[in-house]
Amino acid sequence: MTVIKLTNSKTRKKEVFKPIDPNNVRMYVCGPTVYDRAHIGNARPVIVFDVLYRLLRHVYGKDHVTYVRNFTDVDDKINKKAQDTGRSIKEITDETMQWYLDDMRAVGALDPDKMPRATEFIGAMITMIEGLVESGHAYVAEGHVLFSVESYKDYGKLSGRSIDDMIAGARVEIAPYKRNPMDFVLWKPSSDDLPGWDSPWGRGRPGWHIECSAMSYELLGETFDIHGGGNDLMFPHHENEIAQSCCAHPQGGFANYWLHNEMLQVEGKKMSKSLGNFFTVRDLLDQGVPGEVIRFVFLSTHYRKPMDWTAEKAEQAKAKLKKWRKLTKGFAPTEPIKEVVEALCDDLNTHYALGKLYALSDMLEYVLGRGKTQKHDLPEPEVVAGWLLASANLLGLLTPELGGWETSDVDLSSYADHLFALRQSAMESKDFSEVDALKTALLDAGVEVRMSKTGVELEPGLNFDASKLEGLL
Repeated sequence: MTVIKLTNSKTRKKEVFKPIDPNNVRMYVCGPTVYDRAHIGNARPVIVFDVLYRLLRHVYGKDHVTYVRNFTDVDDKINKKAQDTGRSIKEITDETMQWYLDDMRAVGALDPDKMPRATEFIGAMITMIEGLVESGHAYVAEGHVLFSVESYKDYGKLSGRSIDDMIAGARVEIAPYKRNPMDFVLWKPSSDDLPGWDSPWGRGRPGWHIECSAMSYELLGETFDIHGGGNDLMFPHHENEIAQSCCAHPQGGFANYWLHNEMLQVEGKKMSKSLGNFFTVRDLLDQGVPGEVIRFVFLSTHYRKPMDWTAEKAEQAKAKLKKWRKLTKGFAPTEPIKEVVEALCDDLNTHYALGKLYALSDMLEYVLGRGKTQKHDLPEPEVVAGWLLASANLLGLLTPELGGWETSDVDLSSYADHLFALRQSAMESKDFSEVDALKTALLDAGVEVRMSKTGVELEPGLNFDASKLEGLL
C-alpha cells in the first residue's frame, strides 16, 4: 500500500498517515466567509487541499474519500455589507458563494463532496452549545454564551502558546461579562435588524468558531482524519475548534492530523490594499491570466513555505504549460509515474513533482523529434505522453477542464513576418530604426518578442492589449 506522510501541526512532526477507516477517509477544510470576492491568498489553501484530495482519491479510491469545506454565511462582515448596500443577506451570500465556486473551479479545484452553509446547521450548533453549558465548559452571561478556556487543560497546544502568551499577543475582546479574557463567544444576542434564531438564551446568532465544530461532527463524526486551513487560522479559530469539540465529545479526538499552509506574498511583499498589490482571483482571470497558470505558480512552492506571486513566475508558467499542452495534444493519460506519486506522498512535495513533469516533457520532446531518427531505449511517444498527462492530472494540471486558453491567442504571424522582413532589410541598410520602432510598439502592447537569424516569434504576454496593435502594419 502506498504510504503517505504529512506534517502534523498538532505534533510538529512528519507522520505516516493512517486513516481511521481506509474505506472512509475524511477531511475537513475551513472555507470562506462569503461577503466578497476571494483574493489570491484565499486560493492557496483551496489548491493545496485539492492536491491532497486528488492524492487521497488516487490512493484510497474516489468512493472512499469524503471532503467537506464549509461556507460561513452568518457573520458580522456580511451583516455590514447588507446594511451598507441595502441588499439582502441571502442575495449577497448566494452571489458570493457562486463567485467563489466559479473562481476556484477556474484554478482547477474539484468541488468538495459536501459544501455546507453555516446557516443550515444552526440547530446542531445550539445542541452542541447546550451540552457545553451543561458540562460546565461554557457559561451564560448577559445574553451571551461563552466557552471557558480554563475548563480545557490542553488549550493552546496546537499553536504552542500558553494562555498568558495568547492574551499578551492577541487582540482579545475584554468584556465585563467574561470570566477570563481568552473566553470566546459561542452565542451572542441579535437585535431586530440583525439575523437571529431562537435559542435557550434568547434570539441570537452563533459565534464564528462553533460552526466548524458542529458541521464537522454532523458530517464526519466525532473523530475524523484531517483538518486543514491556512496557518492564520491556527489561532484562535482552530485552537477554539479543538477546545469546544473535545469538550463536547470527550470520547472522540476531533481531527487526528492538522495541516496548515503558509501565507502568500506579491512581488516579495505582504499583500495589502495600502501597497496596491491586493488583487482577487477574478482580477487575474479578467486580466487574461489562465487559471491553470495560477495553479502552476502556486504548486511551484511547497505548501509549508511562504509563496511569492510574481508576474515573471506567471509568464514562465504560461510558457511551460503551453509547451506541455502542445506536446501532449492528441494523446490520452494513462497512469502517473511512481516518482510523482511518491513526491506527493512525501508531505505534498509539489515542487519536486513538477520537476518530474519537466523531465517527462523533455523525454517526450526527444522521442517526438530527434528520437525518431536515432536508436534509443526510450518508450514510444504515446507511452511518455500518457505518463506526463496522468502525472500532471494528479496535480490538477493539463486537464481538459482547464484547457483551451493555449489556442485562444490572437494570430500574430503577420506582425512576425513584417518584423522579420524589416530586420532583413535593416541588415543590409544598417538602419534599424523601423525594426526598433515596431519592436517597441509590440512590447508596449504586451507582446513577447523573440528574434533570431532564422525568424521572429511573437507571443501575447499576460498584459497583452490587442487594441494597441492597430495601425502597426
